[in-house]
Amino acid sequence: MPVRNRLAEMHPEITAWRHDLHENPELMYDLPRTSRIVADRLTEFGCDEVVPGIGISGVVGVIHGRARESGKVIGFRADMDALPILEATGLDYASKTAGKMHACGHDGHTAILLGAAKYLAETRNFDGTVVLAFQPAEEGGAGGKAMVDDGLMDRWGVQEIYGLHNMPGFPVGQFAIREGALLASADEFTVTVTGKGGHAAMPHEAVDTALAASHIVVALQSVVSRNIDPLANVVVTVGSFHTDSVASNIIAHEVVLKGTVRTLDPAMRQLAHERIMALIPATAQAYGASAEIGYDWGYPVTVNHPEQTAFAADCADEVSGNCIRDVKPVMPAEDFSFMLEARPGAYIFLGNGDTAMCHHPAYNFDDNAIPAGCSWFVTLAERRMPLSG
Repeated sequence: MPVRNRLAEMHPEITAWRHDLHENPELMYDLPRTSRIVADRLTEFGCDEVVPGIGISGVVGVIHGRARESGKVIGFRADMDALPILEATGLDYASKTAGKMHACGHDGHTAILLGAAKYLAETRNFDGTVVLAFQPAEEGGAGGKAMVDDGLMDRWGVQEIYGLHNMPGFPVGQFAIREGALLASADEFTVTVTGKGGHAAMPHEAVDTALAASHIVVALQSVVSRNIDPLANVVVTVGSFHTDSVASNIIAHEVVLKGTVRTLDPAMRQLAHERIMALIPATAQAYGASAEIGYDWGYPVTVNHPEQTAFAADCADEVSGNCIRDVKPVMPAEDFSFMLEARPGAYIFLGNGDTAMCHHPAYNFDDNAIPAGCSWFVTLAERRMPLSG
């Protein structure tokens, strides 16, 4: 079944919603306008229940089918927040707020799910209930976890959960998915190396924290190269190195390092943590310094469940054909992982064409992907919860 005719007719309207969201980006949990617009739209569509404030600023909409005899309840999720990026697209609907931008396509995801919601509220051609989760704070705030903790699954009896994310580099409307790990876990660490500051001309009277911290950076490269199975996917990156010195003739008393750890396997995630925690203080001590480590366990691995992955791919095939079912996993993270830990489900990529990559100032969601995304959600509902007779 290709893109629904009704959704093709709605395309200009849904696109207008997307452009409005793009012009007015909001960050993290601070989404007063976005949340209000979503709630107002869902109410206009005639959803049976619209509840704002789930997971601080998330919005839940509920649509009952013509029948509810099956007792089935499936959830659909879209993220709503933007990024703290200065937009460089030159679009006539570019962000009106300097330093805030929908640089990851969440405006497109929200518009797609709103389009699917309008269609499902009009037709109700299914036996069961659809729960729509419009989520805040995907970009580092764990809004997916906040919604789960606030009762998303239990309060509405969600049995399965599905979501999508646009993917630059794939043809517009092309779907891609894989069973198992699709996106990485994302943990962060902060290391404070303390020594004894001094004059650069008299290093023997100081404890050089820059030297100790530099060797920590080098030692951390051995975590992947010498502790992790070469066939496993693990990334350890130190992205920030700051001393408390501002002059070339000063040995810093303190250095702060910040980095990230990405894995596709919970066991490798644990192993990387263990090696990092062992290497850092030992390396600092070898140079006469000390090190304190702050370790933030972030988003877990996004793991697609087998049955739901196959079903999601079948529905994608119905919409646009030729769904890629063994796409390679990627190392960015996604807090839909918390929802997939709470309930079985699947997360799918939707092609965004030859555009700038997500999180780039020149990125823009391709509106031509909207009908395929809407149709995928609608097909999930109608195929998973078919009306009898």
